[in-house]
Amino acid sequence: MGFLDNSGDIILDAVLTDHGRKLLAKGDGSFQITKFALADDEINYTLYNATHASGSAYYDVEILQTPVLEAFTDNAGSVKSKLISYSSMNLLYLPVVKINQLATNTKMHTSGSFIVAVDSETEGTANDNTYAVGYNGGNPVAGIIFGESLSGDNYIRLDQGLDSSEISPKQTLDPDLIEDSYIVQIDNRLGKIATMSGDLVPEDYIDDDNIAYYTLDVGLVSQITDDTNAQSQTIAGPRGTRLEFKIGSSIDLNTSTFLFTQLGGESVLETKNVRHIDSIVRVTGMKTGYSVDIPVRFVKSKLT
Repeated sequence: MGFLDNSGDIILDAVLTDHGRKLLAKGDGSFQITKFALADDEINYTLYNATHASGSAYYDVEILQTPVLEAFTDNAGSVKSKLISYSSMNLLYLPVVKINQLATNTKMHTSGSFIVAVDSETEGTANDNTYAVGYNGGNPVAGIIFGESLSGDNYIRLDQGLDSSEISPKQTLDPDLIEDSYIVQIDNRLGKIATMSGDLVPEDYIDDDNIAYYTLDVGLVSQITDDTNAQSQTIAGPRGTRLEFKIGSSIDLNTSTFLFTQLGGESVLETKNVRHIDSIVRVTGMKTGYSVDIPVRFVKSKLT
């Protein structure tokens, strides 16, 4: 990866992602480019200088001359600031997506991430948690998702809308700003996306970096109908949709300690010795391109 010199002529550098090249290599005539994304992650707009001594023609010169990243083929690369267009000229705020830790059973663990217990020994039961971390004093521990059984009440919830107290939540959000589907990326070696009822969701595809891509919509995405200032609401203004899901553990983590040895470490969780792997689950809105990184720790109890 490198930078392109943007001080002279404008350069257009476009490449197919690894996944796109894989589809093109099939050679069966089915390859078609139906979607693409533009982003400006490398641009720092605070460089705009409205007091430049040389006049208005130089206000944005530093921005225009900022070196831009070369196009790179890794589709798992960070594109957090996608460029989008809206037909309305009256928008004062743009929607965001936030992790909701205010509703019942949606809090992260006190260690600072969502914990996925990868097997039944780590999950435990209300009556048996000799080595398990899922229960404390017979009660489920907040922020721990049961990755093998996919039972229990803990899950991940994200809310979408205008997070501004300057607009009443009773106002209706513009349909162009309401997300009705989301793309979720997760390391396929570690986990799978599941519904609230514990059914595994089929992935769209898995790229060459073992990142699984899911499109989550009907059944996992629903309209937020609460337009009050209830304590369970994390969006201050008009609300769009919420996304709710669980994470199941992969077979490799469930049945082996190999990846924990290669990628993780050991720690103490709920007074128990565990092996752990830290990861990120990325959720991106299909319409706005707004993305959120969710910290997830996969844990496996040490039975000896």
